[in-house]
Amino acid sequence: MKHNFGAGPCILPKEVFQQASEAVIDFNNTGLSILEISHRSKEFEAVIDEATQLVRELLAVPQGYSILFLQGGASLQFAMAPLNLLPEGGKAAYLDTGVWATKALKEAKKFGTVDVVASSIDKNYAYIPKGYSIPKDAAYFHYTANNTIYGTEVFERPATDLPVVVDMSSDIFSREINVADYDLIYAGAQKNMGPAGVTLVIVKDDILGKSGRVLPSMLDYQLHINGGSMYNTPPVYSIFVSMLNLRWLKAKGGVAVLEQENIIKARALYDEIDRNPFFKGTAAIEDRSRMNVTFVMDSPELEAEFLALAKERNLIGIKGHRSVGGFRASIYNALPLSSVNALIDAMKEFEDTHQ
Repeated sequence: MKHNFGAGPCILPKEVFQQASEAVIDFNNTGLSILEISHRSKEFEAVIDEATQLVRELLAVPQGYSILFLQGGASLQFAMAPLNLLPEGGKAAYLDTGVWATKALKEAKKFGTVDVVASSIDKNYAYIPKGYSIPKDAAYFHYTANNTIYGTEVFERPATDLPVVVDMSSDIFSREINVADYDLIYAGAQKNMGPAGVTLVIVKDDILGKSGRVLPSMLDYQLHINGGSMYNTPPVYSIFVSMLNLRWLKAKGGVAVLEQENIIKARALYDEIDRNPFFKGTAAIEDRSRMNVTFVMDSPELEAEFLALAKERNLIGIKGHRSVGGFRASIYNALPLSSVNALIDAMKEFEDTHQ
């Protein structure tokens, strides 16, 4: 058995892979592949309707919010958010906690002034800034909930009366949130929701149409809402597999159940990192991500040897991002505790053979 700790595209449940593969040959007894059915067919309309309803149910999305399935990943949302929400000559407030937050604020600067309220670049993004002030005259406040590269996570919405925009690409559906606390949530699917190719957007309807900008049609949230996520041909297969995965999540007991499992997995791995004299975590303890566990070796010259052991033990995708080095174990929803324990066992084995 291979244990997939890849940061994304990432692990999905085996039953989802099985159902998805069967639909490639024959979708819903139609005699057609899911890859060839019309996105205007009643069969696919049922898929997108169910996917929408599952998102609304699993996240308790209140009335007054629209749910969209778009393309372009979070990277396109870096531009769509300011285009739709930032008036000409306006200002937006951004929190800088890593590569993706930095890319988001750089895009926003193309459309107006950006006030970077705080940054953790001084310690290579190893912590979440605190005690900063958010300007009251900004059009909105943006932050990245989970930082996959650096292993930090924001667990509480920063206090502000401004509209809040959040990138939840790597922790969506991993823990309970109050959607009403946010005005725009976006998330690439390829961590906890489904395969790469679709982006979930949850937007509060009454914040739209106020920027005063003339928007390209494909970048206008309202046009996508009016079109039911089918203004253009949607990523049919990615939405379908996401629907299957959301069914799996619901059958597991919902987000609250997955959150408790994620806490257990993360706690077990961090406990071993803190106990084992050969390893040490890179993120501030109070800001440690439950999704992406980053750590290095106390003796960096031993890292190649541990990676070789990990390969022997079928631990896939644990090499750290070049910005941090060392190791990164992405422990998303579908990764079982047994895989985390396999990594912990390898760490203990390494310790035993090097004492």
